[in-house]
Amino acid sequence: MTQANQTSDSAVPALFRAAADAWRIPDLRFRILFTLGILVIFRFFAHVPVPGVDREALAAAFEANPLLGFLDLFSGGALRNLSIAALGVYPYITASIILQILTPIIPTLKNLSQEGEGGRQAINRYTHYLTVPLAFLQGYGQLNLFASGFGSSGGAAISGIGFGADSLNTLTILMAMTAGTMLLVWMGELVTEKGIGNGISLIIFAGIVSTLPQVVGQLWLLRDQLFQVGMLIFIAIAIVYLIVYFAEAQRKIPVQYGRSVFRGGQMYKQSGATHIPLRVNAAGMIPLIFSFSILILPSVVASYFNDGSDGFISTIANFFQNSFGPTSTIYWIAVFLLVVIFTFFYTLVVHNQQNLAENLQKNGGFVPGIRPGPPTKIYLMRVVLRITWGGALFLGFIAVLPYLAQLVTDLPNATTILQSTSLLIMVGVALDTMRQLESQLLMRNYEGFVR
Repeated sequence: MTQANQTSDSAVPALFRAAADAWRIPDLRFRILFTLGILVIFRFFAHVPVPGVDREALAAAFEANPLLGFLDLFSGGALRNLSIAALGVYPYITASIILQILTPIIPTLKNLSQEGEGGRQAINRYTHYLTVPLAFLQGYGQLNLFASGFGSSGGAAISGIGFGADSLNTLTILMAMTAGTMLLVWMGELVTEKGIGNGISLIIFAGIVSTLPQVVGQLWLLRDQLFQVGMLIFIAIAIVYLIVYFAEAQRKIPVQYGRSVFRGGQMYKQSGATHIPLRVNAAGMIPLIFSFSILILPSVVASYFNDGSDGFISTIANFFQNSFGPTSTIYWIAVFLLVVIFTFFYTLVVHNQQNLAENLQKNGGFVPGIRPGPPTKIYLMRVVLRITWGGALFLGFIAVLPYLAQLVTDLPNATTILQSTSLLIMVGVALDTMRQLESQLLMRNYEGFVR
């Protein structure tokens, strides 16, 4: 047996041993059970509809328009029920991204970010404030989406929710959806504080996992096309491997520190060596969320002007509806380009906020062969730009892979079955949660999941 096989065989028992060790520790057992309990409660909320929903009309709307099913994947099935959790935690994610982008631009936010824990708490409070109007706007947009029906028969079918006919009922629905979002944010922060992993990410993870039975059911309906289904499953496994590979990929920049230690009335100089890990995919899933959110907008706006006539405005609106939908080649080309652009944009914003060169100089650190200060900043920026090309092209490829899989397998609904964005989120959250659980074990002198 080869060394690789021996390592693989020993890794599985080590995983089970680590899981058993985690369960035997009362504190970790409580954290695990608390996290699972919160996620179960979240799934219950995902089935509580907002007031005035006509379930049959809602189902008819989803059957009439495939784009609604595409949007439902991002809500973990809550949009299909138009539940109080239909918006998920995405308004909070959007608010976090907006404040993160504005921090280096607005002096007040920049000063808060440099004030330690107190500043971070203040920015987090502003994020909560911004989440409320964003949830209202997103909820209003979703109700408009249903009411318009994108110019299809779904608009008439969904009129049972009362949107547009009764302003009081509309306000009630928006308040219920906003309250649901804030409740999920609070539950996520409870998990972060008292459970295992990042609570907000785990709620998104739970929503995506809840759609897996639906995906399995769709694959079962395609069992007569066994070869194409097998290819789709193989592509999904390959995606998971690539996601893990790029999630762990990093460029290590060597750093040396010159420290002075006072001993016996004399000053001695000591040196230490470490490294700065620059991740190839530092942007994570943010560019994909940005890109899909922006590209859905043209078809939504165009639906308001498409009345089915042969007029000039209606023709233009019909073009945008057909060109910027999940079934259009132009749509997926635009997705790829936007993902690459947003990856560079977000990575550079985060890199500038970290002030690595300045912090190194303050702590007496330097990159061997590079002068401290501005030369180090230029060097690090050059390295970040180079490795970000790998992360940007990878994310762009991941974003359009469902469309490519549809072309290869010739399955008409491959883009809804294979959601590489969902896989990226699931694998990323799973790896992060496993690392946190491993750190908890190592603090208690147990072996973790990874040896």
